[in-house]
Amino acid sequence: MRQAGTGTGGAAVAVVGPVAVPLLLLLLLARSPPAAAGDGQKNDARLVSEQFSQAPQKLAFYSWYGSARLFHFRVPPDTVLLRWLLQVSRGSGPTCTNVEITVYFRYGAPPVINPLGTSFPDNTSVQPSFFLKMLHSNASINISHPAPGDWFVAAHLPPSSHKIEVKGFVPTCAYIFQPDMLVVRVVEVSILDPDVPLPQTLLSHPSYLKVFVPEYTQELRLELQGCASNGSLGCPVRLTVGSATLPGNFQKVLTCSSPTQACHLLLPSPPWDRWLQVTAKSLAGPRVSVAFSAVAALTACRPWSVNFQHLLQSTPNQSSNASTVLLPPTPSYQDLDRTGRVGGGSFCLRSFPVLREDVDVVSVRFQPLDRVSVVVQSDMPSVMRLNLNTGMDSGGSLTISMRVNKTAIANTSVVACVTAASPLLSFNASLSCTTAFFQGHPLSLSASSPTANLIIPYPETDNWYLSLQLMCPERPEECEQASVLVETTLNLVPCLNDCGPYGQCLLLRRHGYLYAGCSCKAGWRGWSCTDNSTAQSAAQQKAAALLLTLSNLVFLAPIAISVHRSLLVEASVYAYTMFFSTFYHACDQPGEAVLCILNYDTLQYCDFLGSGVSIWVTVLCMARLKAALKYVLFLLGTLVFAMSLQLDRRAAWNTMGPCLFAIVVMVTMWVYRCGRRRHCYPPSWQRWVFYLLPGISMAAVAITIYTSMMTSDNYYYTHSIWHMLLAGSAAFLLPPREQHTKPWACSQKLTCHYEICKNHRDELYTVT
Repeated sequence: MRQAGTGTGGAAVAVVGPVAVPLLLLLLLARSPPAAAGDGQKNDARLVSEQFSQAPQKLAFYSWYGSARLFHFRVPPDTVLLRWLLQVSRGSGPTCTNVEITVYFRYGAPPVINPLGTSFPDNTSVQPSFFLKMLHSNASINISHPAPGDWFVAAHLPPSSHKIEVKGFVPTCAYIFQPDMLVVRVVEVSILDPDVPLPQTLLSHPSYLKVFVPEYTQELRLELQGCASNGSLGCPVRLTVGSATLPGNFQKVLTCSSPTQACHLLLPSPPWDRWLQVTAKSLAGPRVSVAFSAVAALTACRPWSVNFQHLLQSTPNQSSNASTVLLPPTPSYQDLDRTGRVGGGSFCLRSFPVLREDVDVVSVRFQPLDRVSVVVQSDMPSVMRLNLNTGMDSGGSLTISMRVNKTAIANTSVVACVTAASPLLSFNASLSCTTAFFQGHPLSLSASSPTANLIIPYPETDNWYLSLQLMCPERPEECEQASVLVETTLNLVPCLNDCGPYGQCLLLRRHGYLYAGCSCKAGWRGWSCTDNSTAQSAAQQKAAALLLTLSNLVFLAPIAISVHRSLLVEASVYAYTMFFSTFYHACDQPGEAVLCILNYDTLQYCDFLGSGVSIWVTVLCMARLKAALKYVLFLLGTLVFAMSLQLDRRAAWNTMGPCLFAIVVMVTMWVYRCGRRRHCYPPSWQRWVFYLLPGISMAAVAITIYTSMMTSDNYYYTHSIWHMLLAGSAAFLLPPREQHTKPWACSQKLTCHYEICKNHRDELYTVT
């Protein structure tokens, strides 16, 4: 069972049913690859195959973005076919069942997913994700003419049940996922030079062309000239221009069939500074040849260049117009010839240099060189370029904030468009924010709305552009001499607002690639922990904090009983546990009810250590060992707990192992005393009925709650019950004091000199 998601972009993506993936790999690699479009009966010697693979990962049930397993691939240039081979394997235990696995694909950045259906922050622009749902079976997916560069695959199991499972206590099923990438790329590509006809003849295989689009190209025109066919009328040719990307695919397809009309394709604002793939395929029969000449024409774009020195000397209050902030174009801009240089022609944009300041990992600040604002006019767009093509910038969120003075924009408006690869150079009345191969993100400023914000999670690896232009829809003549200062705040941040007060921004890693995600608390959900549909109220948070902290006061009972029975070491352990458990849970709370006296990790370690050692000393105390042996085991057990918790503090057997050993020691001593005294131990039925059975029952209920009943929703009261049951069982299970020991013996006043004290039980003499 498989289900494809949205954003396929026509027929560029094909999903193939379950296949024997290793056999498919051998078949594909053993022979020359077929043509990308599947046409033709003979092999195309221009195509070669390459395979890429990564180590498999264990899938997890989805609860936040860190639950998804991310794979990072790089598609080589001139690839005409990309095939993902998806392999899933699972364990053989009784808990292993068929579960639905969701696999996401995206070009340029990790996929933005939302399996829980939560809301995104305001002003967030999110494209639908392309995904594939599959059961425990192998599958493949084909993408024709994929864009070269970074591709990401993410996979996860269905949303989790929010049950808190003790690691290693209950057997779990392992689901292993591994994607392999097989690419078919062409090694002979014809270069299409500007304004130079390139003759081509199509028979059974398509022609692969590419044209380089230099920076500051305003328009690209592709045309077929002199098209003729020996077996049909017209020009039976189909051109596919551009590369396929996911989730959105903006490839341009031109079908030429009319024998009289010219066959051409006009691409405004094509992607700058890169090669553009063009594939020509014959629509005639297999033995029909089609001849034509392909011509590419590039229209130059002359940018105004802003004077650096003038900007650095400007002040925020200085009035500005076109003549004061602009200089003639720099001498390096010349005519757009075959080498792609820019020159003659009308000016089409005003270029503002932007300073990129790397702050931290996945954290960048962009700002104009004048540090304040950008001049916007109506004659041409003002463009700012944001360099996000380092390969390490796609793991955060791009935030754009713009502000304008209300008085300066009374009868006008400022429209803006955020695009990747190339800027929008022609604003029209419909305010369409679309370039040749990219759907941009529109923004607008007006007197009624002087601020505008945009958030783009996981922006694609590319150069991004912010284009702004002044518009006067009612009175166009008012815009001719007008200019507006727009203040911009441009940042790349790991997490928006650091995930807010109810979340934690965590940096995730896949090999050398870093990306960030929000882990939410207190019922808050969403990409940035802003969805409060299931959030706890402030009263619920305070109640949870009080329950988790004040429930530890039940440890006062075993502390008092231990002191009363002269069990000072046990009393110290219980006091240690009560103290650190109280302050650990006070620090573990989200939102307002938080109090951390030490580092969070230190408090958590001490809480886990105190809980384990409390059980250890209680069970050994019930064994009634000799004092020397008991205290040696106390110390050794504490050291073992410290070591095991340092290895993995959440593993069940790191705590249960020493506790089971203590129970074995206790049972052995009890059996030994039963055999020696010829009657049951402890001998008193009152001891069994009023102390041991209630204590054992409370301990059994506590273990049941801890291992099988806790969820993220009921944690604050089930864990509080665990605290009370653990402390209550210790109070019931502590053995009675020795007959020769007086109650509260430790509270008697100590003498001020040395004396010889006799231990009547062990017959040892010590100096006190």
